[in-house]
Amino acid sequence: MDCFSIVLTAFALAVDAMCVSITNGIAVKRLQTRKVLLMAFLFGAFQFIMPFLGWLLGQTFSVYIEAFDHWIACGLLGFLGGKLVFESLSKVEDDVKSDPFTFWTLIVMAIATSIDALAVGISFASLEMSTGKIWFAFTIIGIIAFALSSVGAFLGKKLGEFFQKRSKLIAGLVLIAIGVKILIEHLELL
Repeated sequence: MDCFSIVLTAFALAVDAMCVSITNGIAVKRLQTRKVLLMAFLFGAFQFIMPFLGWLLGQTFSVYIEAFDHWIACGLLGFLGGKLVFESLSKVEDDVKSDPFTFWTLIVMAIATSIDALAVGISFASLEMSTGKIWFAFTIIGIIAFALSSVGAFLGKKLGEFFQKRSKLIAGLVLIAIGVKILIEHLELL
């Protein structure tokens, strides 16, 4: 795999993380830079770690992991999206609603958006790549996910200001759609 292909793969993997970042930006009233950086760091870190784990497990367990990874991603994103949709429709004051930038929520989102990276790591195990090139690939994947997640949150905040009251509903529906998209792609229904 050449460097250009690695960069393209990294962008493709970061799309889900960026979309989730956009929904997070939409869902909050006030976007804090430190929370955006935490989210971007976690998304980038998981995008780095998951292909590494996939690469390690690739030769032995690829069949088992590929059989259910899409179900996990769909379930996690569907749960988080459903929670946002429910909150948008409830009459509870915004102050007591959940914050998508809490540490554990971000961890769940990072896992859900990086499961595809695990599958890519599994495919890397079947390629004849030098050790330097494989670490380069993991690093580029993480850096691009970090960058696109950061940009996505700020873009989402601007979109949230535009959509105002329906922003959490839109964010929740987008998370659910991303989860369904991952499931459909892996089930090869498209």
